Amino acid sequence: MWNRPEFEPVFFAPFVSSAMAVEREWVDYNGHLNMAYYNVLFDRAVDEALTLLGLGPHYAVTQRASFFTAETHVRYLQELSPGSPVRGTVQLVDYDEKRLHLYQHLHHASEGWVSATCEQVALHVDLDTRRVVPFPDDVLERVAGMKSVHAALPTPDGLGRSIGLSARS
Repeated sequence: MWNRPEFEPVFFAPFVSSAMAVEREWVDYNGHLNMAYYNVLFDRAVDEALTLLGLGPHYAVTQRASFFTAETHVRYLQELSPGSPVRGTVQLVDYDEKRLHLYQHLHHASEGWVSATCEQVALHVDLDTRRVVPFPDDVLERVAGMKSVHAALPTPDGLGRSIGLSARS
């Protein structure tokens, strides 16, 4: 399906995932979504965005290439409780011939507030050699198309933010 020349994806700025929900078994003893499961939700949103680019499970099987996460930075801004409906947004901030720089927001789907953000660098990997490899030209064209649409978005608050404790006087 993804290799047909007539296929042209439509990109939204930002990409918005399908609705998801905080599953009860993901809630920890503090009564809110455990930090590990924020990553599950972010990962599901990215998978949907990559599938739009033609880089989902079908690509992994047919092209023997996929994406591995090299780095993430998650900010937890507001608690999510069991059953909370959520949607992830994905913004392609930058890319090169082998990498994607993504920024995501996890929104409460009915109330709209942002629960968490995730900045990520993903690597294009050959699944047989387990090495980072360049995108094929057709993939690079689709990535460029998404980037051109996402370029109109404002710079995400927190992009490039580092972690640490401020110096005390």
